Amino acid sequence: MLEKQLEYIRSVTDFEPEIALVLGSGLGALADEIDIVTTINYSDIPDFPVSTAPSHKGRFVFGYIGKAKAAVMQGRIHLYEGYSPKQVTNPIYLLRKMGAKILFLTNACGGINKNFSIGDFMIIEDHISSFVPSALIGRNDDTLGVRFPDMSEVYSKRLNRIIAKTAMENSIDIKKGVYVQLTGPAFETKAEIRMCSAIGADAVGMSTAIEAQAAKYCGFEVCGISCITNLACGIMDKPISSEEVTETADRVAPQFKTLIKKSIERFCDE
Repeated sequence: MLEKQLEYIRSVTDFEPEIALVLGSGLGALADEIDIVTTINYSDIPDFPVSTAPSHKGRFVFGYIGKAKAAVMQGRIHLYEGYSPKQVTNPIYLLRKMGAKILFLTNACGGINKNFSIGDFMIIEDHISSFVPSALIGRNDDTLGVRFPDMSEVYSKRLNRIIAKTAMENSIDIKKGVYVQLTGPAFETKAEIRMCSAIGADAVGMSTAIEAQAAKYCGFEVCGISCITNLACGIMDKPISSEEVTETADRVAPQFKTLIKKSIERFCDE
């Protein structure tokens, strides 16, 4: 399947990205701001899963971010859309086959750490993926990675240092923490958030960890930033809505875009 998908991509463009960027909720507009070479809709790629989440356009955007050659996912695939773990991570493997070596993941998420505020950014230092099925279950594809991949450092310390330095130089306050992925689509209960806090999570969302696991497995250097678009259930005594998530993501998007673009411009230089 991957070879068939790669063959289609190559029939459209010979662009070979160095960096792959997955844009989360509220960040899709960033893809329209890069120096675009070409775009490919997910729906045109053979047997490729299609984004159904609101605000996720569902296409690859190929182009330049500074001097960096980038493949941008303008919309991701989620488990809650009904896709299997292998379908959710299919784009990650395809990006690797295209030639990308660095994967930059972004998301909108709920803050669990009581020191976090709505609108904060968090460098993902580690994740907890124990509550979602692994994409690595089943027969191993030796062309992608080893049967038992090491996950002691999923998120690159080198890339995280660059992100932190970039944030400081642009007067962007940034936190660090552990991200936990749950399946969604329902927001979590108060008891579930207490559980997540007890096991060491600082933020919770419905994506990213499964992608990072697959990316590490197939040889990517990985980094990720979460935007705290709401405080998780029980942290504040009010209901959570998708509108709140979108509103916050839109409000902080300019800073988020600056941080992502300037970090990527430095990834290949340092």
